[in-house]
Amino acid sequence: MALNPVVDRVTDRIRTKSRRTREAYLSQMRAAASDGPQRAALGCGNLAHAAAACSPQDKKLIAKGGGPNIGIVTAYNDMLSAHQPLGPYPDIIKAALAPLGATAQIAGGVPAMCDGVTQGMAGMDLSLFSRDVIAMATAVSLSHNVFDAALMLGVCDKIVPGLFIGAARFGHLPILFLPAGPMPSGISNDEKARVRQLFAEGKVGRAELLAAESASYHSPGTCTFYGTANSNQMLMEIMGLHLPGSAFVNPGTPLRHAFVVETARRAAQTTALGAEYIPFCAIIDERAIVNAIVGLHATGGSTNHAIHLVAMARAAGIVIDWTDLSELSAVTPLLARVYPNGSADVNAFAAAGGVAFIIRELIEAGGLHADVTTAMGEGLHHYAQAPSLKGEALSWAPARSGSGDPSILRPARDPHAPTGGLVLLDGSLGRAIIKVSAVKPERRVIEAPAIVFTSQKDVLDRFKAGELNRDFIAVVPFQGPKANGMPELHKLTPPLGVLQDKGFKVALVTDGRMSGASGKVPAAIHLSPEALDGGAVARVRDGDVIRLDADKGVLEVLVDDREFAARAPREFDGARERWGTGRELFAGMRAAVTSAETGAMTFLLEEEEA
Repeated sequence: MALNPVVDRVTDRIRTKSRRTREAYLSQMRAAASDGPQRAALGCGNLAHAAAACSPQDKKLIAKGGGPNIGIVTAYNDMLSAHQPLGPYPDIIKAALAPLGATAQIAGGVPAMCDGVTQGMAGMDLSLFSRDVIAMATAVSLSHNVFDAALMLGVCDKIVPGLFIGAARFGHLPILFLPAGPMPSGISNDEKARVRQLFAEGKVGRAELLAAESASYHSPGTCTFYGTANSNQMLMEIMGLHLPGSAFVNPGTPLRHAFVVETARRAAQTTALGAEYIPFCAIIDERAIVNAIVGLHATGGSTNHAIHLVAMARAAGIVIDWTDLSELSAVTPLLARVYPNGSADVNAFAAAGGVAFIIRELIEAGGLHADVTTAMGEGLHHYAQAPSLKGEALSWAPARSGSGDPSILRPARDPHAPTGGLVLLDGSLGRAIIKVSAVKPERRVIEAPAIVFTSQKDVLDRFKAGELNRDFIAVVPFQGPKANGMPELHKLTPPLGVLQDKGFKVALVTDGRMSGASGKVPAAIHLSPEALDGGAVARVRDGDVIRLDADKGVLEVLVDDREFAARAPREFDGARERWGTGRELFAGMRAAVTSAETGAMTFLLEEEEA
């Protein structure tokens, strides 16, 4: 199938606007690669330090420099269920490499926080910025220049984007990603959502809510809903940075163990020391980024990637924006219904055919660039295959011809919806995005008076007091990256859902985030420019009529232009919340951060400064 003309046009536009920064990036990577194995440039004292803690055999191999040395960057901790299974990976990796005459060292660790723990808490204000901390920690980890390839061990929301950004700055190396896989299914997502809403209505207590949450998040592995963490895994796969089929294999299984072993071997096989050199910078180009965007839309993935993918692409010299994302969404069919865009979890998605089915369908429909380089070599067709074990060895076979469950996964010729469901909103309030794949068509156009809130807590308090039983659009400004780090406002979903179910017309407008759990309530999020950066949302007052039209891509305040422009913006009153829980340490990041549409990054890359 010929490539969809819109996909082709958007790719060409990205290539054109990225020409200067991409060439500068590739020039840096070529210069780094030309030095050959980095250990050869180290003095004896430097090399002795690098190998001092190794076994005698590994010391000889590292000193000789004939076999590859693989750097491991790990986000392991045993508080996060998704990262706890990563603990034994380094030993498995080292054992897998030994027969190849290769070595591995843990190059460094990166922080990994859990948004599920920090939702609605002060620590959430550190969440988005943790991505850039992880990127810098990754760079520090690989800065010793003793590695011929690297493995990134991470899973969740900011961790994989941070690892990716850091890895991109060492793009002359082969770099593969290794996840842990989702935990086995617990209670259904529908049941979890039902109990949350009952709690919001005061119909069940904390004990019932905790029991439901604990039955959902119950064991090692990634949370099973299709939020940012699982969207990360799909992205790594469709961009060719996983081995095919890695994303959604449960931890602690023979198949998961085999993936760890084979990924280590593949990293060693693709270094500049061998005949099949496949560096990160050869895999990640404009086509790979477009494939990632298309995959995100086809699976109804996390809105957080309207920020993260922009930052990830920038780290490789590629410039994308929300116009690119929106135009690709309009021509990408929605092939998957996974919670919160359906009732199934990622285990059911994988069983129905998973990522291999999605990739095969999109290639055949002309929605993906199939002629890309991947960790498996040339061509995305490698990723239209499903994994299995033959003895202890990994094997792949073509993806199943039909969906194992059409309520979850459908072919491109008969999708759940004709578009991916992510829409760019533009108008007098600025630019925002909305995810409509779970929003009923009759709720995608809302015109109602605004109620301006000071915080997420303010919304919850007024809901509990019974003050919100009416049609309104909740406006929550000063939640952007410059104000407070752009926390997720996930706790707004249950109360607004209750009001919507009562028959009221409700929606949300904010310069904050709603995460991968954006669901049935229309939400214009990531509004840019943000309130603290001159955004029009700071001039909205109670009673102003706002029109949110997701069908036409419009977000506007229906107030006379001259009157609106003459208003003084609200003053930011959240400065008192910038200390405690370490938030005071991030003042420099708040001051330096770019807009949401430019990736909410806290550092400029050298090629952007040139």
